[in-house]
Amino acid sequence: MRRVLITGVSGVGKSTVLGELTARGYEAVDTDYGYCSPTPDAEPPGPVARPDWVWNERRMRALLEADRDGALFVAGCVPNQGAFYPDFDRVVLLSAAPETVRRRLLDRTGNDYGKAPGELERALRDQAEVEPLLRAGADLEIDTDAPLSAVVARLLAETLG
Repeated sequence: MRRVLITGVSGVGKSTVLGELTARGYEAVDTDYGYCSPTPDAEPPGPVARPDWVWNERRMRALLEADRDGALFVAGCVPNQGAFYPDFDRVVLLSAAPETVRRRLLDRTGNDYGKAPGELERALRDQAEVEPLLRAGADLEIDTDAPLSAVVARLLAETLG
């Protein structure tokens, strides 16, 4: 089984790519839902991750160690993700131009992050500060300014092909 981490800052398209992978029959998990907590050993106190939360180590280990057929695509961007890089066959960074991230955060409907006062500015600051760190740990970077079909085709070709 191949395990692929899809990472990137808010607004680059992680959830959209996961949705397309799921529609194509792949197993895909968004760790913003049920895998994050304030500390690595705390149970998630709510269903949706908050900024600066980390992966719950027990839940992530269970996800990554489960016996399954086919590929597993996992999406997230948390401070402790680097500790799990050895558990993935590939680490893929999704990126987009700052103006694209701004537009996506303001226009999206499935997640309110980026709409409250200060969140948009924080997201763009994270892009400038955190994205270079993510790039350093990634095996592959895909620009999501490209059409979704092209992004997913490249992701599949370079991670499963």
